[in-house]
Amino acid sequence: MVDLFAAGDVLVVNESKVLPVRLLGTKPSGARAEVFLMRPAPATEDPYLWQALVRPGGKLKPGRTVVIADDLVVEIVDSAPGGGRLVRLVTSGSVTEAVQRHGHVPLPPYIDRPDEPLDRERYQTVYARAEGSVAAPTAGLHFTEELLGELEAKGVSRAAITLHVGIGTFRPVDVDDPASHEMHHERYEVSDVAAATINSARAAGGRVWAVGTTAVRTLESVASENGRVAAGTGSTNLFIRPPYAFKAVDCLLTNFHLPRSTLLMLVAALGGYERTMAAYAEAIDGPYRFYSYGDAMAVMARSSR
Repeated sequence: MVDLFAAGDVLVVNESKVLPVRLLGTKPSGARAEVFLMRPAPATEDPYLWQALVRPGGKLKPGRTVVIADDLVVEIVDSAPGGGRLVRLVTSGSVTEAVQRHGHVPLPPYIDRPDEPLDRERYQTVYARAEGSVAAPTAGLHFTEELLGELEAKGVSRAAITLHVGIGTFRPVDVDDPASHEMHHERYEVSDVAAATINSARAAGGRVWAVGTTAVRTLESVASENGRVAAGTGSTNLFIRPPYAFKAVDCLLTNFHLPRSTLLMLVAALGGYERTMAAYAEAIDGPYRFYSYGDAMAVMARSSR
């Protein structure tokens, strides 16, 4: 992988960290129930209010409760769009600490086994720092400290941004016209240091390598038309698909994605539809591994400097 890079390039990584947001508990009747925390409730400063998915959805209506542990109870406050719920986490201490104690790692649905203690480490990138994702930015799982050290020795700088991955990342495009697909919002942060590192590399002729589609969406959301990246925080629902004119990203490292996914459409926008389909045909014949713990591919735009 190191041979793909040149001195002066910049590697942009998403340092969001996966929270153990699957809460397994019981209803007062003793029946099993699950609460999947998606994100803190918007437009509120209350850290105990969250948007969530619940199971069984038909039984967990506003006013019901789910007991997770002696020190953590979930109250169903209200219904939310898309079958979700607004919930309140009732605990005597920090919400984050309670979730860390009692939550389960939200492994992707195609990993057909319960989470294990080791998943708390394996389902994180080595540079994960900012807690807030419900799924790992999995392209980063390919990087080790040793590999990052080799890139640094070659003269490749690194910029860390944050985009907290939401449950919408698993939603397929199930409409005939992709323009009608409702993209999920995800929270991002680009620091002054990260923006300066990226802009400096671009100004000197270096290429911007995004590690994962989350890094791409963040950079393209904060870039001006001339490709200059601005620091800041916010929320983005940018849906990148062909044809799309990239402003800030030259190259992408990403895993192999499912058909009809917004992730695959993003890859096709950068690499070109025909080249992307040819790469996927090669991967299927390989056979390469797909999904979160699968293999990676490098995508370089035709206009990549």
